Formats: sequence, structure tokens, C-alpha cells
Amino acid sequence: MQRIANPHILAALAIAVATAIAAGLLGGQPQIVLIVLIGAVAAALLAARKPEPLVLSPTPAPDTTPTVAAVLEGISEPVLLIERNRVSAANEAARTLLGAHILDEDVRVAIRHPAAAQRLMADDEKEAGPIHLVGLGTRDQRWEMHVHPLDGDQRLVHLIDRTGSHAAEKMRVDFVANASHELRTPLASLLGFIETLRDGAGEDAETRERFLKIMHGEAQRMQRLIDDLISLSRIEAEKFRAPNEAVDLGALVREVCGVLGEEGGERARDLRVEIAPTTPVRGDRAQLSQLLHNVIGNALKYGRSGTPVAVTLAPEGEMTRLSVADKGDGIAPQHLPRLTERFYRVDAGRSHAVGGTGLGLSIVRHIVERHRGRLDIASVVGTGTTVTILLPARKLS
Repeated sequence: MQRIANPHILAALAIAVATAIAAGLLGGQPQIVLIVLIGAVAAALLAARKPEPLVLSPTPAPDTTPTVAAVLEGISEPVLLIERNRVSAANEAARTLLGAHILDEDVRVAIRHPAAAQRLMADDEKEAGPIHLVGLGTRDQRWEMHVHPLDGDQRLVHLIDRTGSHAAEKMRVDFVANASHELRTPLASLLGFIETLRDGAGEDAETRERFLKIMHGEAQRMQRLIDDLISLSRIEAEKFRAPNEAVDLGALVREVCGVLGEEGGERARDLRVEIAPTTPVRGDRAQLSQLLHNVIGNALKYGRSGTPVAVTLAPEGEMTRLSVADKGDGIAPQHLPRLTERFYRVDAGRSHAVGGTGLGLSIVRHIVERHRGRLDIASVVGTGTTVTILLPARKLS
């Protein structure tokens, strides 16, 4: 039984007993005295009990540690977790590249590439560097594979897409080679004719005049090439800064056609211009003028003599559509995807004969991209070629 040691409770009991005795002495009924005494004792006992402290069990904190699968899904590049040479986890990028079946599959079967299998079976992975895989996914794709050893038998395989950087490097190498070739040819002609003139051929006035005319043509060719290279470089440098000048494209088309008409001789009479009322486009006037010179000039050069060159300008939704169509020999389908590459020519001999540098359509493509527009080239062999350009209209504030 619990001991009653609180002095306040003892005092309360003493008072209750005294009250009961006093009630009895004063003639109170025994039953009443007994009830008073029992109630006082019960109250004292209840007060003596110490309340049990309320202990609240702490609520366990939720486990916020991310799972391995969740971590892998947060990586945009293909990543696989390998355990005992089997794929235990793979993110969505890896499943898209290699297939959803790779889970719990032998990694050498999941990544079907001889160089990958050899790398994954290497004894000393710490010393081995990344390897390059060609043809994984699609035939032209290039990947860089890294293998990182983890605790135990686990390894992390990381695939990095290097297709874009490889293509850019190849374009740079090709560009330097092509530019060097395009400059070397006319330069060799100039040096050869200068040497011939110095050796005495210049004494004949007719021969000297013929040589000087050829030299002048080669020098102009070099100048056009250098001008186009500088122009292309400037356009590429500004490609991330969209122009915002309001340009009346209809007036600019008339102006360019007028200049080409004066320079084109009899061929200029074949120009057919149809301009509908359009909203001014958002653009760079100088670059759009260059675009028109290149596209319309090409149609005049490569279209058959005496056939029309149709230049049409019309609105198309929130865009303005420019179309230039010629009646020439046309271009075979296999050449169309490469027409806007630098120095790409369908017929190199004919291009040189008409004074082309091989950069005209590449410049056009970069100008259209900078103006946030679209370029399409359609051609039928024996019928002709149509170049269509869509440019966004400038919204009036």
C-alpha cells in the first residue's frame, strides 16, 4: 500500500476526524458522522495518489533517403548500375537507348558492343579510362562510356553522347580544308600568270590583256569568298540575338529585284514578281537583303535561260512566306539535305563557272535561323527548284 507522507494530507485527515468527533459530541446522528468520516478519508487517499506522468512516444521521422532508382532517374544521360555483371538498375535514358529488357540482364548483352564488353571485363578498372562507342543506338551515334567501381561487386556505367561535338569538330576540319582549297586554287592561278608575265609574255599586248582579265577574275573570286566567309562569321556570332527591326519585306524584294535586273542582263527579264500586302517582318534589313540576293540570284544563275523565275511574297498565318521558283535542271533528292552545308556543291564545275563560292545557301540558312524562321528547298529533276522561306511578322505594339 502506498505510504501517505504528505503533511498537508495528514492535516486534512486530522481535521476531518476532528469534525466528525465534534459532530458526534454535538448530538449528530451516528450515520451522518460515519459518512463524513468515510468521505474525508477517501478524499485524502485520492489526493495522496501521485498522477502517472503522461509519456508520449515520439513519432518516427519519415525516411527521406532517396532510393538508387530515384537518384538514377534524376540523371539525364544513360546510367546503369551493375552488380555481379548484371544490370540491377537503369534510368529511363538507358532504357530508351538500350531497351527496357536490360534490367537483370548480363551487361555485355545489354550493351551490345565489343569494345564495351572488353572494357567491362577489364581487371584493373581504376587505371582504365573512358572508351568511345560508335553505332550504339543508331549507326551514326557516338558515345563515351565511363565505368566507376563502387563498393563490393557494384559498378556504375555512364554513357555520354558525343555525337554533336564530333560532328562540330568534323565540320570545323572540313571547313578549314575546303576554305584552304578554295583560296589556294585562284591564288595558284594568280602566281602562275604573274610569273608568266614577268618572263616576257607581257610584251604582247593581246596576251597581256587576256592574262590580266583572268587574273582579275581570280582575284574577284577570292574577294567574294573572303567576303562570304566574313559575312558567315558575323551571322553566326549574332545567331542568339534575335533581330527586332520592322522590315517592309515587300519593298525590299522590289529593291533587290531592281538591282539584280540591272546586273543580270537579258536573264533579268525573266523575273516575275508577285507581292501581296504583308505585315512588316521582324528582322535585320541588311541580312535579309543578302538573303534575297543569294536566293533570287541562284534562281537566275541555275534556271534555264528564257524560263521564268517566280518571286512570290504573301502572308501565311502569323508568318510571311517568300517563295522563289526557277525552271532549271532540278536537284536530285540525295543532294537536298546537304545543300546548306558550307562549300557543298551539286556540280562544282558549273558552280565555279557562274562564280559561286559554295557558301550562299549556308549563309541563307544561318540568316533564317537567326530570324527564327524556316527554310525549305524542294526540287524535281528536269522541272526546277523552289526555295520557300517563312519569317515571323513583327507584332505592332
